[in-house]
Amino acid sequence: MPRPIEALIHTEALAHNLVRARQMAPDAKVWAVVKADAYGHRIEHAFEGLRGADGFALLDLAEAEQLRRLGWRGPILLLEGCFDARDLEVCSRLNLWHAVHDENQIDWLAAHKTTWPHHVFLKMNSGLNRLGFQPAAYRSAWLRLSGLTQVDEISLMTHFAEADGPRGVDAQLAAFDAVTHDLPGERSLCNSAATLRESPTRPQVRGDWVRPGIMLYGASPDHPEHGIAHWGLQPAMTLRSKLIATQALAAGDAVGYGGAFKAGEAMRIGVVACGYADGYPRSAPTGTPVLAGGVRTRLVGRVSMDMVTVDLTGLPDAGPGTEVTLWGVGPGGAVLPIDEVAHHAGTVGYELMCAVAPRVPVRQVP
Repeated sequence: MPRPIEALIHTEALAHNLVRARQMAPDAKVWAVVKADAYGHRIEHAFEGLRGADGFALLDLAEAEQLRRLGWRGPILLLEGCFDARDLEVCSRLNLWHAVHDENQIDWLAAHKTTWPHHVFLKMNSGLNRLGFQPAAYRSAWLRLSGLTQVDEISLMTHFAEADGPRGVDAQLAAFDAVTHDLPGERSLCNSAATLRESPTRPQVRGDWVRPGIMLYGASPDHPEHGIAHWGLQPAMTLRSKLIATQALAAGDAVGYGGAFKAGEAMRIGVVACGYADGYPRSAPTGTPVLAGGVRTRLVGRVSMDMVTVDLTGLPDAGPGTEVTLWGVGPGGAVLPIDEVAHHAGTVGYELMCAVAPRVPVRQVP
C-alpha cells in the first residue's frame, strides 16, 4: 500500500469561491489567477472548478499551453508579460494577452512581425515598486504602444501593495487615476484583498477586471483580521494522512528530535505520516492545530522529514488508521483553515499551498 498522505482538490469549493469573487465585484469580469500551478493545486485539477471565470491569469507559457490543451479558448493573461522577444511568437500562436511593464518589452513588440495584433496590459508601478512604469513615464509608454501596428488594444493595470491592511489602496488608486483618467482602455487593479475589502462599494477600485488569486483557493488574504468564514470562502485543498502509530508517554517524557516537547503528565500521542518532505512546514511549533478523526487537537514536538506527532488527549478511540487532517476539510465536515496552520508556522497560506511536495499524490474530488 502507498503511504497514506494525499492532497484533495475540491472542485465545488473552487467554483463556490469564484462565485464569491463575482458577488464581491459586481459588473466586473474575473481573471482566475492560476500562477504557480494554480497555487499548488495543479492546473489540471483546478481547471474544472474555475472554468466559469472570464479568463485565466498566470506567468508561464507552459501553463498557458496546458490551459489551451484542456480546452480553454477564452482570454489568458501573462501577468509578467514576455521574458524574451521570442515569447511573442508563442503569444501570437496561443492568442495570449500579456502585460507590458518595461521599455524592453515595447522594443520587442516594435520589432515583432505578426499579422495578428496583440492585446496588452500596460502596467503602472503605483507604489508596490516591483514591476511597472513609474507614473511619470506611463503616458509615454502608452503613446509608444498606441503607435504600434503590432498592438491592437491596450488595457491599463496596476497592483496594490497594502489592500489587506489599514493603509489600503487610496494612495495607489490616486496615483493611477491621476495618470490614466483620460486614457481609453479597460482597467484591472484588484487582487484578492482589494476584491473582498474594496470592490463591493467602490467601482473605481474594481475597474473592469478583478484578479482574485488566494481567495479562489479558500484562504483569506487578510488573515488573522478576517478568516475564510468571514468572507464566505471554502477550502479548496485538503492535506490529509493517517495515524501510523501511537505512543504512551509518562510525565517528563520528551517527543521527537531535540526533546522540544516534554509531557507534563501521562498522555498518549499519535504519529502521522506527514513531514516537511511532504511540504508541511518544519517551523510549525507545538500547539499548531490539526484534526484527528475530525476532532481538533494539536501538534507536539518538532516536525521531522516524514512524520509529525499529535496530542491524542481526549481521543481514546484514535489509533493507527485514524484520518488526520493537516489542513482543509476533515471527517464530518470539520474545517481547519490553512491560514490557521500558516499563522502558527509564521508564514502565510500561499506558501503552504505552493509547497506541497511532488511526492504527495493529488486527487480531484467534487
